Amino acid sequence: MAELKIDAVVFDVLGTLVDEPAGLRAGLRALAPPSGTPSPGAGGPGAGGLGAGGLGAGGAPGTVGAAGRAGKADGAESAGPGTERLLLLWQRHIEREQRRVLDGDRPYLPSDLLDREAAGVVAEAAGVEDPAAVEALARSARRLPPWPDTVAGLARIGGGFPLIGLSNASRTALLQLNAHAGLRWHQALSAEDARTYKPDPAVYRLAVTGSGAPPERLLMVAAHAWDLRGAQALGLRTAYVARPVGDPPTAADRFDLHARDLTDLAEQLGLS
Repeated sequence: MAELKIDAVVFDVLGTLVDEPAGLRAGLRALAPPSGTPSPGAGGPGAGGLGAGGLGAGGAPGTVGAAGRAGKADGAESAGPGTERLLLLWQRHIEREQRRVLDGDRPYLPSDLLDREAAGVVAEAAGVEDPAAVEALARSARRLPPWPDTVAGLARIGGGFPLIGLSNASRTALLQLNAHAGLRWHQALSAEDARTYKPDPAVYRLAVTGSGAPPERLLMVAAHAWDLRGAQALGLRTAYVARPVGDPPTAADRFDLHARDLTDLAEQLGLS
């Protein structure tokens, strides 16, 4: 493959740089759901898989889920079955409501407000009525741990290229996510500025406009194939980074780079 000629690297955040399910599990454990919490079941929010990170699992852009999919990330084994059912209920609510925004079935609502909705749904299912507990659960979506290679990987890649964070998280949530996980950017952009969610092209245009570079000179990095497809449709170059909760590429996907982690990505970009 010919050498990539890029001016900046654009990173997805949720699922790619931070372990979203692990942070939500911590919030759910603090909620202390009673034993025997009922499963969301078939009558609950639609099965799919967006999660706060965005949409798309294997199919056409717009199906959500990889970013928030429970998967086998750290913490899953120690979480009880009640916690896992409540996590799924949270993810399905976020998935459905982001999908409704993209489909024009409801006005845009920032991710922190969707998190409050999801926290209310989960608390009701867990039999928790304390408003302070519900608010604490909602805020757990902003306290997500970074993957082990994230901070050092960003520093290494940032030594060679300007770094842009591009997230479905709201401006307020993104600020707190960055602070909690120790993420350092040259520029952080929220889908709230486009008043929609990825994979809507308007979100990726924020990076194009903010960088002042043509799309083909930007490299979009994500653990979600649906996200990379959205960026690719606008002309951005693409790099898939494997994560336990990501949305792997299909045989039909043609991304420019495939990396095991950020260390591997840095090496592929020629950064020592």
